[in-house]
Amino acid sequence: MAATTARPQNPVLRRTVTTDTAASSTANSVNVSPSDSIAGSASNTSLSSLDSTADVKSSRGKMLDTNGNEFEIPDFTIKQIRDAIPAHCFERSAVKGFYFVFRDIASLAATFYLFHNYVTPETIPSTAVRAALWAGYTVVQGLFGTGLWVMAHECGHQSFSTSKVLNDTVGWFAHSSLLVPYFSWKISHGKHHKATGHMERDMVFVPKTREEYASRIGKFVHELHELTEETPIATAIHSIGQQLLGWPLYLIHNVTGHNYHERQPEGKGKGKRNGFGGGVNHFFPSSPLYERKDEHLILLSDLGIAITASVLYYVGSNFGWTNLLVWYFIPYLWVNHWLVAITFLQHTDPTLPHYDAQTWTYTRGAAATIDREFGFVGRTLLHGIIETHVLHHYVSQIPFYNADEASEAIKKVMGKHYRSDTKGGAIGFLKAMWNSARVCQWVEPSEGAEGEGKGVYFFRNRNGYGVPPQKLSAPVAKPTAGQGAKMEIGAESDNE
Repeated sequence: MAATTARPQNPVLRRTVTTDTAASSTANSVNVSPSDSIAGSASNTSLSSLDSTADVKSSRGKMLDTNGNEFEIPDFTIKQIRDAIPAHCFERSAVKGFYFVFRDIASLAATFYLFHNYVTPETIPSTAVRAALWAGYTVVQGLFGTGLWVMAHECGHQSFSTSKVLNDTVGWFAHSSLLVPYFSWKISHGKHHKATGHMERDMVFVPKTREEYASRIGKFVHELHELTEETPIATAIHSIGQQLLGWPLYLIHNVTGHNYHERQPEGKGKGKRNGFGGGVNHFFPSSPLYERKDEHLILLSDLGIAITASVLYYVGSNFGWTNLLVWYFIPYLWVNHWLVAITFLQHTDPTLPHYDAQTWTYTRGAAATIDREFGFVGRTLLHGIIETHVLHHYVSQIPFYNADEASEAIKKVMGKHYRSDTKGGAIGFLKAMWNSARVCQWVEPSEGAEGEGKGVYFFRNRNGYGVPPQKLSAPVAKPTAGQGAKMEIGAESDNE
């Protein structure tokens, strides 16, 4: 049994462990790319080593993504990625950054001015028409607000300008105005970038394992392949809840983030668990998401939220809470919706792998993301955050206005490991939300995986889409020499 389940370290793999590859976020900035390297790439090895590389791939067995496509672990290096990008793509301009920030703020202000002054009972007598127009207002303001959120995201990655002080000042004001704790988010988001695709360290949309999914629906692990299809209504309810509550629950309870806080190096994870009362959130300096040296930044983030909350209370008290609901809070929900949708679809797709702690490297994890297309809205209003996400995980300090050129450059290095889903544009993006919700329910190793390949996880589902989940044998009672029986969980594939 041990010979079939052990995952020996890849003899071709050589990791260069730096402060950036560790789980700790010793730097507040999240603009550094670690130097994990795979020395056995066919692109940079001699012919005499190719047989060794082939042997390593063979020892991993057959890995299949959800769609049934055979998967190979990426073999390029972060140095190859960085060297392929033209030098001018790394140049950051505060002037350009401020142009886009002011453009987003001006768009928000102009829209409010027009509706506040011209969509009134005096100008539009019909209540139904006014209601429809104001509903449209909330959607438009939600998009403009998301654009401003993305610019604060640029600041958090230090891609807004060359000045860290300027980046953090602009980011703090912009995010605080949207009820986002800037430094708190920045630090946890940096951990996400340093551990993308890692099942025990990633901070964003860590998928459920087979065991976790079975526990959630009250079934045994070995029964998942026997379950009937989940109803579309159940999927819709789950998706609506995710879109409405996903962002605030992430901030308050770290939902979708990892739940292995005791294994992290900060020293504050003992006894901390995600969920209500677990002590893991973005507002408490004592949260295990942060190191002690960062605690003053968490308080500064909380101060920004408190200032914005005070302004909103003043507006509601003096101009009416119903007005505040339409002016600010419904657009705020739209911003939350787009943030969750964008992040979900950047890291959830039938083609994407995830890795266990022994198999993960920075280079592999960064490749476990996908670019999508959202047309004019994505490229103009949302500053290309949807269309160039793969690049963003390799070199996050490249400003968004240089990201298209840099993305084209790294495609030549990534080859078949670059993923994108651009079919249908904006409509295709929205369809992908439903498809991923139906198809990507939990992750598990491929049935034919061996050795290191058992550390590569792919999405599976109970809805009959793509590669079926493994058929695991049920617990078997084996009689012992004494009284009673000993239960043994069969983890072998059932090939009958």
